[in-house]
Amino acid sequence: MKQLTRQWVKKAEDDFQSVQRELAARKRPNLDGACFHAQQCIEKYLKARLQEAGIAFPRSHDLGHLLDLVKAVEPLWECLRPGLIV
Repeated sequence: MKQLTRQWVKKAEDDFQSVQRELAARKRPNLDGACFHAQQCIEKYLKARLQEAGIAFPRSHDLGHLLDLVKAVEPLWECLRPGLIV
């Protein structure tokens, strides 16, 4: 795995840990924060896959657009679209 890909994956996993922490909070979980970090986690995993495949991607938070780009190497990921677009 490329070094920059590893960095994207690490950032995604950090966001996932933040989601888990917020959802596990007994008192006053920050659900907005959990949703934000969930979106960020997905975005960073998509960017990691694009990075590993050598596909250039814009500075964007648009999960649908990133999925469009990643489909060149992961066409079966199209099934994820309904969960990405809200």
